[in-house]
Amino acid sequence: MTDRVIALVDAGRHKPLPPPAGQAAGPARDRLGRVLRDLRISVTDRCNFRCVYCMPKEVFGKDYPYLAHDQLLSFEEIARMARIFVEHGIEKIRLTGGEPLLRRKVERLIEMLAAIKLPNGKSVELTLTTNGSLLGKKARALKDAGLHRVTVSLDALDDPTFMAMNDADFPVAKVLEGIAAADAIGLAPVKINMVVKRGVNEHSILPMARRFKGSGHVLRFIEFMDVGATNGWRMDDVIASREIIRMIDAEMPLEPIDPNYPGEVAERWRYRDGSGEIGVISSVTRAFCSSCTRARISTEGMLYTCLFATAGYDFRALLRGGKSDAELHSAIAAVWAARDDRYSEIRTAQTPQERKIEMSYIGG
Repeated sequence: MTDRVIALVDAGRHKPLPPPAGQAAGPARDRLGRVLRDLRISVTDRCNFRCVYCMPKEVFGKDYPYLAHDQLLSFEEIARMARIFVEHGIEKIRLTGGEPLLRRKVERLIEMLAAIKLPNGKSVELTLTTNGSLLGKKARALKDAGLHRVTVSLDALDDPTFMAMNDADFPVAKVLEGIAAADAIGLAPVKINMVVKRGVNEHSILPMARRFKGSGHVLRFIEFMDVGATNGWRMDDVIASREIIRMIDAEMPLEPIDPNYPGEVAERWRYRDGSGEIGVISSVTRAFCSSCTRARISTEGMLYTCLFATAGYDFRALLRGGKSDAELHSAIAAVWAARDDRYSEIRTAQTPQERKIEMSYIGG
């Protein structure tokens, strides 16, 4: 069968920069009053998995035209952007992909980002999301470079289901080894993300909860989302987070707990016996747009203000066009001040499926 090639982003779908924002002093706020606190940076568009909800093989085949190296932001460009974002109130940076550990010498980028200080003198919180395939080999180097924590994607514990979802014949045991290695050297608490898709892996919910209960790790269940144009999303495939909580609570009693910080996307639940906690991310059935504090920078320097965006702002052109830090600072302020995204709050089963940016391009 011929691969169905769909570009990660259309070159013509850039938004023009909004006019300069005349904001008061203090943290940047958008049109709905949401502050800017979290920055996700995609460092590569490549991945060694072909997860059916993210990079399905029939689209991202062996001949897929990935971005050339000179199209990617350099580490120096990424660090420069990150420093300026911190001036706007960013406290946490997450590196994503694709699979970020495929980016050559990513440890050097982590060192550069770890050197960035907040206004209070503390280091920015630095985390990374990975599929875990290379984590066992790289955990020590990541920690030594200054990484604080990792989040690992793991959608099942049995190989047949896991391999059906990652579509790369990669075994669960290797991911578990990576989680153990990260935990052993202090990249903890490790967060483990499980995307749940009806008819595919819902039978793995309870085994996953049992496996990580009492481990010190935080297991989080994510509703199958309509990100991008390639994963064949349907509302019927979504298992609501409340259904997941009921299922687990019936065997391992749970109670809700407060979020760690304003804008945290995962609802937190702890086991009543004190053996840890889980989280649910309800981006379909219980939208959290009203408290979203995230901006995203794509692999090639596009700035997006929503995971479900259809277009972004070309900051690579600004970086390579000789703009000063002050001009970049002003451009970021203008973009955030113009932000009014709330896709998940207004989405219905009948919402037309516009061509959105792929998750593999701006991270989940």
